[in-house]
Amino acid sequence: MAERRMFSKLIIDSDMFLDMPLSTQALYFHLSMRADDDGFVNNPKKIQRMIGCNDDDLKVLITKKFIIPFESGICVIKHWKIHNYIRNDRYKPTIYECEKQMLSDEKNKTYELISDGIPNVNQVDTVGIPNGYTGKVRLGKDRIDNSISKDILVSKNLIPIVEEWNNLNLSKVKSVKGNRLKILNARIKEYGIDSIIEAIKSINKSSFLKGQNNKNWIITFDWLIKPNNFPKVLEGNYIDKEGVNSATNITKDNETSSKPKYDFSCFE
Repeated sequence: MAERRMFSKLIIDSDMFLDMPLSTQALYFHLSMRADDDGFVNNPKKIQRMIGCNDDDLKVLITKKFIIPFESGICVIKHWKIHNYIRNDRYKPTIYECEKQMLSDEKNKTYELISDGIPNVNQVDTVGIPNGYTGKVRLGKDRIDNSISKDILVSKNLIPIVEEWNNLNLSKVKSVKGNRLKILNARIKEYGIDSIIEAIKSINKSSFLKGQNNKNWIITFDWLIKPNNFPKVLEGNYIDKEGVNSATNITKDNETSSKPKYDFSCFE
């Protein structure tokens, strides 16, 4: 394994990198110095403790997409191939082949995690510049939720969606795995991240979805992402309208009719 490591100024001079706390930047340099020739580190927690950084520093690097973690505890430096070019006669392949097979090698020389065999969608990359969701989401060190599981932090598709949902005064999403991940990925592929965030934001405009109905039913994340439910929320079918009683969300067709606007059987 080569003993020398280099750092590209395209990465370490970027605003995204320099906006991180100095302790987080230091951890990144130490992880990079101890990575193997493919950018893999098998003891990030040990290095973190050794230099006096805390768990939030590691989480910030994950959230900002400077490192990619694996369930095995190993992590990889995302922009490794931008930083370092190692001559073939000095290059020693990584021994972490299982983790390496979970990555795609992008044209801009960055690693991308392949989630359940489905590459991230809605991805806009700039060569040499750290990737990340470029909308209004801002996940700084002071906004890391320790209850959020790693499966969310490793995916730039999940972070903006989960954060938008958790901003609602509803039951918070802490993990996206298994069937929930499969259904959500299907909605992302069908509608895109922006539409999902738009639908979540519209929930605040619906007293019905937030429990002001005659069954006190409240929308859940799993109900939202179901294929038959999501388009109705996205199209604004549940948004409060003029002439609707905000306490029950029931509209009268005429003075003699009191037929409920919504069929509650679909919520049971």
